Amino acid sequence: MPSFDVVSKTDLAEVDNALAGVTREVAQRYDFKGSKCSVERKEMVITVLADDDLKLKTMHELMAVHFTRRKVDPRVLDYQTVEKASGNTVRQVVKIKDGIDAVLAKRLVKDIKDSKMKVQVAIQGDELRVTGKKRDDLQEAIALFRKLDLDQPLQYINFRD
Repeated sequence: MPSFDVVSKTDLAEVDNALAGVTREVAQRYDFKGSKCSVERKEMVITVLADDDLKLKTMHELMAVHFTRRKVDPRVLDYQTVEKASGNTVRQVVKIKDGIDAVLAKRLVKDIKDSKMKVQVAIQGDELRVTGKKRDDLQEAIALFRKLDLDQPLQYINFRD
């Protein structure tokens, strides 16, 4: 029976490359001269430090541009609340989404069942396995997933015939 897996993986090497690009650009830009703006990653968390809210917003835009250049979808970034840091600076923690959480998995299963497609969806940890009798049914399921407005990028792997 044909099947494929739906996953949401983030390439951390490309994330590091994008953050290095952001750091280089911050060091070179005129509007960041003399500022204490920085980005650093530990595990699946990025910490953004900026002088004020305007510079923090500019850092967000830079991160989105550099992530897109490195072919990492900016939707993997989950921005947390902004907090005050020492010396009149602001700090924001940005979590990197990796894997499909239970709430999103249940929503995807529900959407497939509501569409009355002839496929079965099984939740396997942080990924989904979609099986069907025909390859066309699986391609229809992929088209449905792509049409959904999700806040996380999905990849379709292990397509078996």
